Parts: sequence; structure tokens; C-alpha cells
Amino acid sequence: MFAWRWGTGGCFCTTDLPGIGKQSYQDSTYRPLKKIARSSAITGAAFLMATSAIGPGFLTQTTVFTQQLLASFGFVILISVLLDIGAQMNIWRVLAVTEKHAQDIANEMLPGLGYFIAALIVLGGLAFNIGNVAGCGLGLNVLTGMDTIYGAILSGIIALFIFWMKEAGNAIDRFSKILGVLIFLLTLYVAFSSQPPVGEALYRSVVPEKISVVAIVTLVGGTVGGYICFAGGHRLLDAGIKGVDALPQVTRSSVTGILVTAFMRVVLFLAALGVVMKGGLLDPGNPPASVFKLAAGELGYRFFGVVMWAAAITSVVGASYTSVSFLKTFHPWIDKNSRWIITGMILFSTVVFAIVGRPVKILLTAAALNGLVLPITLTVMLLAARNIKLVGTYRHPMVLQVAGWIVVIVMCGMSYLTIANWVHG
Repeated sequence: MFAWRWGTGGCFCTTDLPGIGKQSYQDSTYRPLKKIARSSAITGAAFLMATSAIGPGFLTQTTVFTQQLLASFGFVILISVLLDIGAQMNIWRVLAVTEKHAQDIANEMLPGLGYFIAALIVLGGLAFNIGNVAGCGLGLNVLTGMDTIYGAILSGIIALFIFWMKEAGNAIDRFSKILGVLIFLLTLYVAFSSQPPVGEALYRSVVPEKISVVAIVTLVGGTVGGYICFAGGHRLLDAGIKGVDALPQVTRSSVTGILVTAFMRVVLFLAALGVVMKGGLLDPGNPPASVFKLAAGELGYRFFGVVMWAAAITSVVGASYTSVSFLKTFHPWIDKNSRWIITGMILFSTVVFAIVGRPVKILLTAAALNGLVLPITLTVMLLAARNIKLVGTYRHPMVLQVAGWIVVIVMCGMSYLTIANWVHG
């Protein structure tokens, strides 16, 4: 007779055969498979966060600011990466230790605060998704000549297909990783083709000729502001990667997401710098497309279509997933019908794009607004890290606390200057 049972160590088989007696055997395949699934979720969370950040707005911001600041934009990237790491490591670790979504943590800190933050996140996600859906249409238009509206609709259907798959979480992980690598490789080719002044870029990254506070706020907002910072953190929670024991994996995933985004930002910066330094004139209506075309000709322009579509559709997935993750813990009905809510978000974004269009200024403004949200959400996480009711015996590293509060102070100051610039500009 054979009897099977599952345990924490794997699958066990117990036999009771004549002349042999009871024997137990362990099937070791379960544990490696479980480790593979965890590893996939950890890297998937990093790429979900990174590809959420790398959208049409990311491409536009990087190109526009490179045109304005030239090689000194490298300094802006460096400062923004340091701020990004300081913010994201704090947030993801607190989410993991408390084993709660951000909105629930906020509500426990101050009743009603979670609803306020959720509203900010969802509104920001919707604003970004309008640009993301538009980017999908633009990418397919460049590739196939398809009308941008039809391209946006087709891309929306693809995004919905991913969410309606039985194993949606695994599909999101694979989708983000594959397209993330594709975006990086194609942009790297264009960067080599543009032959940028790498030495000058490195020098000005440390000794800039000019600094733009608005650019720093916009980059931080476009990387870890609003919903983006929580994309991977909430994905890890949903995958069951949480608790103090999971902190090494959470930290690694957090930093990986920032570095993937930073590498992509640097590659696109170098591509744009090479074009601009040679006197290339960028189309103000579509700056990143100009970079790809001027650097690598017609092939580069087609590559831009692929990059734009891949960046946009992964951002549609990331924005939709994260926005709903901020709502689903409020009521069982929302959690049960989360796929229908995501469907509604994507359809709404597509309709708004069809009516309003995709002005470059909206993409830049949305990222800057996300930067204004970051000090609020990060402050809540830092206070939660010291709340014994939420974290128990866990002690948040002092280095991370100091780094987190520095980010809050810097972003508050820069946000004030940004708002003042909008008011008086």
C-alpha cells in the first residue's frame, strides 16, 4: 500500500509492503520547484517595478531632459538613483515585515489615511495609464502603420488577456521580464549607433554644469513615485514572499528593480546625448522617436516602435495591477472582482486617450505629480517601521531610517520648488 502526503520538506511516500514493513521516501522535486517559483516571483517583482517605471513618460522625460541639460543630466540620474534606492528599500522592507499592503498600514497608523493614499495612487495610475495606452498605439503605428487608436485597443486586449489568464501572477512576471530585456537590448543598440561622448557624460555626472530640481523630482517621481514603488512590493506580498525571514530576498529584489531602471535610463540618456551633441534636431511632438531615427536610421525608427510598445504595455499591466492592489483589501467584493475593475481601468484609459490625445506635457506633469506623492507615502512607511503593533520585535536598520528621512526632506524641498515654479512659471 502507498500513501502520499505533502509537508514543508517536500512530498513524502509511505509504503507498507509484505516482508518489508513501513518505509518512507521523500520526493525532493517539490522543494526545488518551490524555490524556482519564489525566485521567479522575486525577479518578476523587480522587473514589474522597473517596467512600470519604463513607460512612454520615461522615454519622453529622459530625452527631453537630455536635450535641456546635455551631459549634466548624468548628475540628475545619479542623484535620482540614490533617492530611489533610499525610498524603495524602506517601503518594500516595511511591507514585507508587516505583511500588509500599504493602504492597510496607513489606515492602522491613522484611520482614513489609507483611503486617501489609495485615492492618490489610483488617480496617478489612471493618469499614467492614459499615456501608457497611447504609447501602445504609437508603437504599433510605427511598426505597422496601424492607426494609433486601433493599436491602443489591440494592446488593451492583450493586457486584458494577461490578467484573465488562470495563472495571472506568473504571466505578469514572465511578461515583464521578457519585454524588459527586449527594451534594454534594442535601446543599447541605438546608444552604440549614436556614438555618445561617454567620457564627458561620466565627468559631468560628478561635476555638472547645470542642475535642474524639476528634473530630479520628475525622475524620482517617474521611478518610485505614486504607484510605481509599490508595484513590486505588493507583488511580493501576493506571491507569499513576506515576513522577516524574507527580507534578504525583498531587499535584493528592491535594489534590482532600481538598477534595471537606472541602466535603461543611462542607456537612453547616452543615445539621446550622442544625437543632440551632433546637432540633431528632435521633434518636440515625439522626442524619443527622433533619437532612435537620427541615431540608427529607418531600422532605429522601427526599433523605437518595438521599444515604445513594449514599454507602454508593461506599464499598462503594472499600473493596473498596482492600482487595484490598493483597493482590493478594502472590501471582499473588490478583491473578488479585481479583474473586472482592471478591465474597467484599461477601457477608461483607452477611451480618454481616444478623446484627448497624448500631449508630451501630460506625461511630464504626471511624473512630477507622482514625485509629490512620494514624501507622503514614504513618511507613513518610516513611521510604521517604528510602530511595535505593526512590526513586532523587528528593528528597522538605522541607516535605512536616516536615508529614508533624507529622501523625505529632499523631496519635500524639491516638491515645494517645483510647485513654486509651476505657480510662477
